[in-house]
Amino acid sequence: MNSVLATPTLRRRLICMVYEALLLFGIVFVAGFLFDVITQSKHALTLRHLRQVWLFIVIGIYFVFCWTRSGQTLAMQTWRIRVADTDGKKLPLVKAIVRYCLTWMWFIPAMAINYQLGLKEWPMVIVLGIGIAGWAMTSRLDEHGQFLHDKLAKTRLFHVSSENEKIATM
Repeated sequence: MNSVLATPTLRRRLICMVYEALLLFGIVFVAGFLFDVITQSKHALTLRHLRQVWLFIVIGIYFVFCWTRSGQTLAMQTWRIRVADTDGKKLPLVKAIVRYCLTWMWFIPAMAINYQLGLKEWPMVIVLGIGIAGWAMTSRLDEHGQFLHDKLAKTRLFHVSSENEKIATM
């Protein structure tokens, strides 16, 4: 397989996701602040569902913009991971949106179980952790090591070597 299209290791992708979560904290903080200013909310539970839709859209805009522009978010640039079409071409807008929606499958099954069982605190965190680990293991089902949401969205993650980055910036 071409080194440009080599799949990053599962460990590298998961560490990148942790870094991405740290960066998203800032985006969610600013978006939440703007929501409160625009709606004049004084309490976090005021307009809770509208706030959740707002954050879903803002986070979606961040990911879709980055993926369609360069194929990388800031965290992905740091860890030299790029998302592309299955043939390695730039990600089209529709595929980026589909991929964004499908990536929520990392959380939705576990959140549904938590809701259905009425779990709170540590049991809820444990179920969420098991769900995330289970979804991460879907990469073991694909011959190229891609996650299930990438397979379904017809996208793929690949490792970008430092030589390729130097060539791309020249």
